[in-house]
Amino acid sequence: MRLSTLFLLPCLLIGSLTTGLHAQINIGEAIRQGEGRVAIAVDSSDAATRTLARRAFGLHGGITVTTPANAAFAVRIERAGGGDAALVTVGSGQPYKEQLRRTVPGRDYKNAVLRACDLVVQATLESNGFFAGKLAFVGKQRGVSEIYVSDLLFSEVRPLTRDRALVTGPRWAPDGSRLLYTTYYKTGFPDIYSINLATGRKQPIATFKGTNTGGAYSPDGRRIAMTLSGTGNSEIYISDTRGKNIRRLTTNKSNEASPNWSPDGRRLVYTSDAPGKPQLYQISVNGGAPQRIPTNISSYCSEPVWNPVDPNKIAFTASIGGGFQIAVYDFKTRRSKQITSGASSVEPYWLGDGRHLVFTKREGGRTRLMIVDSETGKVAALHQPGFGDASSASFVY
Repeated sequence: MRLSTLFLLPCLLIGSLTTGLHAQINIGEAIRQGEGRVAIAVDSSDAATRTLARRAFGLHGGITVTTPANAAFAVRIERAGGGDAALVTVGSGQPYKEQLRRTVPGRDYKNAVLRACDLVVQATLESNGFFAGKLAFVGKQRGVSEIYVSDLLFSEVRPLTRDRALVTGPRWAPDGSRLLYTTYYKTGFPDIYSINLATGRKQPIATFKGTNTGGAYSPDGRRIAMTLSGTGNSEIYISDTRGKNIRRLTTNKSNEASPNWSPDGRRLVYTSDAPGKPQLYQISVNGGAPQRIPTNISSYCSEPVWNPVDPNKIAFTASIGGGFQIAVYDFKTRRSKQITSGASSVEPYWLGDGRHLVFTKREGGRTRLMIVDSETGKVAALHQPGFGDASSASFVY
């Protein structure tokens, strides 16, 4: 008898093009003037471009969109040559001096504008942008849950599956060509499948007796970590991308779940109820003794995700104050920091800058995808409630 499911990039490379910009403006001073954020003004001769860019920058917790008189940087984005490329210019100073001019290509003009906005983030904040990335998530409309894919602004959303069955946990391959997800399709029990985005072809990865869930690609895309319960209790396993050559990592009487890879692919973080309630552990992908991560913030910690940029940080869901909130553990300080509050917040997933996370907000029986800046605490919604329920997001650039 099967067990129920347990517990809750590369970006644009700019090279040296920002050197002149940084020489003109002291970034630290610009941030102080913006009360912890860099103040920018955004303009375009095209109203749709202006609206799109301002909405994108409005999601970033390190940026404040303001008027030219109050801005540290002035950003202008125009269509380049009437095609699917955007011309972005960034200037600073009084009087204004143009410091950066670049033509940014995209798969279409909207994508080019978002990539141009990512270029601005890297030029002004010296960190990766994430606006042109993609989401995969579980969407529920008219009572039916399916896997959806979307741009970050929810302007291009499409269903990827038509299983008409319970689906959970979509996870991107690093190159964005495939997804792993758990589905109750066909058998009525949780099995792991992969799906090719170009062809729509599904491939079974793990359909063993028991629970098969939590599939996650390694950073190099060559391995899959997963949770299987065929031996009785849920344990962590690793396989190749076809679900073959399976190797067991954990062996104990407790239940393990939600494996997630370190950025270098050498370790996994996961949830275990070995202490009685779920807590976070890490283990080498070569095996060995698991190590408990001393989060010291809650008696219930689950759904860990390793920061793709800073290997010292892990985000997770913690039971706090009668609900769930997102927290970040730092291996350097050995401390955890709560970064959300209010309505229950679960299912964190890092964006490509290693600073922001997308998460699921639960309120009034509905679920909604949100973004939070782990540094400033700024929270923003990614879609309107009218879309329907959305949860379990995964991000790829």
